[in-house]
Amino acid sequence: MKDSTLEVRGLAKSYGSRRAVEDLHFSIARGEVFALLGPNGAGKTTTLEIVEGIRKADSGSVAVCGIDAFSRGAETLALVGVQLQVQGLPPSMSPREALSFFSAYRRKRPRAGILERFGLEGHMDKPARELSTGLQRRLALALALAHAPKLLILDEPTAGLDVESRNILHEAIREERKGGTSVLLASHDMAEVEKLADRALILVKGREKAQGSPRELTAYGDSDVRLSLRTRDGVLAGRLSAFPGLSGPAELDREGYIRAKVKLVGPLLSWVLREVEGGGDEILDLRVERPSLEERFLELSGAGV
Repeated sequence: MKDSTLEVRGLAKSYGSRRAVEDLHFSIARGEVFALLGPNGAGKTTTLEIVEGIRKADSGSVAVCGIDAFSRGAETLALVGVQLQVQGLPPSMSPREALSFFSAYRRKRPRAGILERFGLEGHMDKPARELSTGLQRRLALALALAHAPKLLILDEPTAGLDVESRNILHEAIREERKGGTSVLLASHDMAEVEKLADRALILVKGREKAQGSPRELTAYGDSDVRLSLRTRDGVLAGRLSAFPGLSGPAELDREGYIRAKVKLVGPLLSWVLREVEGGGDEILDLRVERPSLEERFLELSGAGV
């Protein structure tokens, strides 16, 4: 991919006889948010750890900003920021001390006002154990961004957070991507992925099952499209059995809505429009809903909807 921040090619890793990751390929462009999805044991953590440089791959390649991460790990380390679910700070370490420690480790001066940006100005010298879960997660993101990385890796960044902390982290991710930072996001929150990600990859048993934008992924697979329809005079209410291409019987609910499921919505919509117009009726409400990303994920991962 042109102007890519991360290139993963043919990545493979086994633990004994178990294949954790097999022939994995993906790229992340500059300023793109890319989500890694999969059920437990799918290979997400192994993939992240290899990209982070804390686990060795059996084969394949990883390049960060064109630099080989396997042979030039020290160089790529300076380009990557990582926010883990559990930061592992010493309980007595304060945000100010943590920022100083991480900056010394990265050998870079921290970005000015990075702690204040995440609402930590009143907690600079408090020990980490006294910070709420939300503040600890904000601190983790601040530390990951302190050296202005080109690639930000987030592992379940908002799990267990309240609405305010979640919104703060989401806004920070949007701001970073506007500045050209690329984001590799692992999350079980499908609504979060639909809101933030430009593209996503679904892993199942270490192999790619599907890859594309959230919109493309919801259009992929076998689940039905849902149609909800209400007309002024209800001209179609007595013709439910005549609806073409249905996956099951159409139903009329108490509010006068016809609800149906169909594989191909185009032919059904054409028929509906003709019948309504021919009957002198008028459409008051028409909704076509594809399966959500969560439904598609469950389908593709074999868990069922």
